[in-house]
Amino acid sequence: MIDILLGGDNAVVIAMACRNLPAKQRAKGILWGTVGAIALRVVLITFAVMLLDLPFLKVVGGALLLWIGIKLLIPEYDGHEDIAGSDKLLGAIKTIIVADFVMSFDNVIAIAGAAQQAHEAHQTMLIIFGLLVSVPFIVFGSQVVLKLLDRFPIIIYFGGGLLGWIAGGMMVSDAYVTTNWPEFSFSAHYPAALIGAGIVIAIGHLIAKKKRREHEEMLAAKAAKEA
Repeated sequence: MIDILLGGDNAVVIAMACRNLPAKQRAKGILWGTVGAIALRVVLITFAVMLLDLPFLKVVGGALLLWIGIKLLIPEYDGHEDIAGSDKLLGAIKTIIVADFVMSFDNVIAIAGAAQQAHEAHQTMLIIFGLLVSVPFIVFGSQVVLKLLDRFPIIIYFGGGLLGWIAGGMMVSDAYVTTNWPEFSFSAHYPAALIGAGIVIAIGHLIAKKKRREHEEMLAAKAAKEA
């Protein structure tokens, strides 16, 4: 769910990168670009999961995850026109992989945090499973998912709350906290997770409401100027 919610832009990146390819090569560009991007993300997330065992890194990661959850609730009105298309198959694949690498920071932190909730022996397999499940949504079902998100905004709030929940639990399970205050870490897990979810939903809703109002005012001013 995290990868699907945060990976909506991937479909746009793929379309923009492959738009200049001949029709017969577009399917290959989409397929191999997605495979390369997913493989790169598996490597990045695996390293991130290992690094989260270091003291204070879960606190930093949790704080970043709170912001990622808030950012998920804020509407984006900018396009992806700056993504260069290529008329060569390898060029399009390279564009997809590079763009996904730049855009995947939030996915890496979020999925690494979610994987930390599982047993250590299962973390890498869960990461790979989650990414593989997201592939058909990104490649084939992205527009359907985006329409569902537009029609049922509550899904976005659920996703943002989920990220906040993971962030709160991650911060109190930091290696430094569990070493020095193990009882607190155990008893505070669910309250911290609940607080994290509440923070993301509340702040994200307020910022999103403000941004929508500013966007509507800008459109009204532009329409008045053109009239």
